[in-house]
Amino acid sequence: MDRRIFNAAAGLALAGWSLGASAQKTSGLADLERTVGGRLGVAVLDSATGGLTGRRLDERFPMCSTFKWLAAAKVLQRVDAGEESLERQLPVSAADILDHSPTTGKHVGGSLSLGELCDATIALSDNAAANLILATYGGPAAVTAFARSAGDPATRLDRTEPALNESREGDPRDTTTPAAMARTLRAVLLGDVLKPASRQQLTAWMLGTQTSGERLRKDLPAGWRLADKTGTGSNGSANDVGVFWPPGRPPVVVAVYLTGGKAPLERRNAVIATVAARFRAGA
Repeated sequence: MDRRIFNAAAGLALAGWSLGASAQKTSGLADLERTVGGRLGVAVLDSATGGLTGRRLDERFPMCSTFKWLAAAKVLQRVDAGEESLERQLPVSAADILDHSPTTGKHVGGSLSLGELCDATIALSDNAAANLILATYGGPAAVTAFARSAGDPATRLDRTEPALNESREGDPRDTTTPAAMARTLRAVLLGDVLKPASRQQLTAWMLGTQTSGERLRKDLPAGWRLADKTGTGSNGSANDVGVFWPPGRPPVVVAVYLTGGKAPLERRNAVIATVAARFRAGA
C-alpha cells in the first residue's frame, strides 16, 4: 500500500467506524482524500437505525457504472408489474458492442436473455449489455424515474455508455450523491421497492460482482457478504457502492465515490479498499 494511504488509514483506524465520532471520521477521510487529490465522497449507513456518516455526503459525483445496478433494478420493477420477463431474448448485433463488453461480445449475431444481460452488466460491468437493458424501457430517463420512485431526489441518468463516463467537474448529468446512493441501496436491496423474489435476484447478481476485488471486496473477511457495483470513468473517477452483511449483525450500506484527482487507478482502488477495511474494523 502507498505510504500516504497507509498513514491516512492509520488515522481512520484511530477514529473508528462505529457510527459515532463523526467529526473524527470525517477528518480521517479528509486525510485519505489528500493522498489521491480531487474529491472523496463516502456514505456509511446503518440499515437498522438509518444513521448516516461520511464525507461530502450531499455533493454530486459521476456515477459511471454504478448506475448499472439501478438499470437492472428497473428491469425487475417491470417484471414485478407483469410488463417484462427475464427470459425474453434480445438480439445482439455488432453495432451494439462497445469497449468492455466481455459477455455480449461473444454473442454477436445471436441473442441473450434479459436476465443474462442484467447479470453481465452487474457482474462484469458489460457496457453493451447495459445499453441493451436501457433500450428495453426507453433509456436513461427511466432509471432516473426509478430512483425517484424509490425516494431518491438526487440520482439522475442522462446518457448511455460510453458518454456517461465523461465525468466533467460541475456537470450534473449522470451523477448522484453518496447519501442518495446509500439510501437508495437500502430502499431497494433491503426495503420493499421490489417484490421479495426480485429483491433476492438483484442481491444475487450483486453478490456475484467480479470487478471489485481491489475495492470494497478486497480482503473481505470470512463470514462477511457484499453485494456491490463498481464504476470507473474519466477525470480520476472511481467508485464502489454496496451492502455489507457482517456476521450476526444488521447490514451496512457503503457508497464510495472518487473524482477529480490525478492519481493512477491502483492508488484510487487502494483508497476505496481502505475505506472498506476501516469500516469493517470498527463495525
